[in-house]
Amino acid sequence: MNIEDFKEYVKTGKALNTEEIHRFMNEMSGEARRVTFRLNTAYHEPDEVRCLLSELFGYDVPASLRVFPPFYTDFGKNITVGKDVFINACCHFQDHGGVTLGDGCQIGHNVVFATLNHELHPEARQTTVPAPIVLGRNVWVGANATLLQGVTIGDNAVVAAGAVVTKDVAANTIVGGIPAKFIKNIQ
Repeated sequence: MNIEDFKEYVKTGKALNTEEIHRFMNEMSGEARRVTFRLNTAYHEPDEVRCLLSELFGYDVPASLRVFPPFYTDFGKNITVGKDVFINACCHFQDHGGVTLGDGCQIGHNVVFATLNHELHPEARQTTVPAPIVLGRNVWVGANATLLQGVTIGDNAVVAAGAVVTKDVAANTIVGGIPAKFIKNIQ
């Protein structure tokens, strides 16, 4: 299996439950940890941070990307960032299912992106199922928010600090709470 085969497979939403997939995920996790350990254990100038993130993500990230380490991911190769994105310190990207950040997104401290979920039945609980998280343009996610698998957040939306997003968020709205609920429209 290679990265393109894996990305195509996760788009189907089928469970990640074969020996081949588990072996590949473990291999990619090891690679991601090697890069993130380098990123997170010393000071790096912004260009060096972008260079390490390009290695981690598997493509040249935009020159306008700003990330304040530490940055954590257990896969790394299924993250797509647009232009003028800012990711603050201590964010966790579980990106097996895919994470897309549109142009101008602002991500606060300690935000968690969780693209995998476990089966509910105890005998199948070790099986994980992927689904992407997609943020439109100019989305602001407040500190300590958690975005769960399969959610899409519309352009210009705001996710309040500490929110747990379990459902799609409409464009030009503010959501907050656990689970996140509509607060108001952005005028």
